[in-house]
Amino acid sequence: MKKSILILACAAIAPFAFAQTSTTTTEKTTTVPATTTETTTTYSSGTVTTYEPGKTIVVRGPEGPIDFVLGTTARILDGAGKIVTAPLRAGQKVRVYYTPTGEKKVVERVVVEE
Repeated sequence: MKKSILILACAAIAPFAFAQTSTTTTEKTTTVPATTTETTTTYSSGTVTTYEPGKTIVVRGPEGPIDFVLGTTARILDGAGKIVTAPLRAGQKVRVYYTPTGEKKVVERVVVEE
């Protein structure tokens, strides 16, 4: 009988002796999706109608006159890629490379075709 009580006592205490405590930690990680900006450079060809150095250029092409804004880094080049120092004049054939930003067309470079 002593043996039976001892076994029952051990059986009753065993769950407490082998009990494990557990801690659950939850971390919330927020990731911001990577944004990519894609810029597209396009060009228009035509003849210069008006030119204001450092400000604007208007080119008449097959689709009509197009107004461009000269960016601070806009370059005027000849067909060989050399910088042209003489100002553009009305009637010169040009190819204007620009980036559309909203309603504006910001010029990156102008290549004189003559």
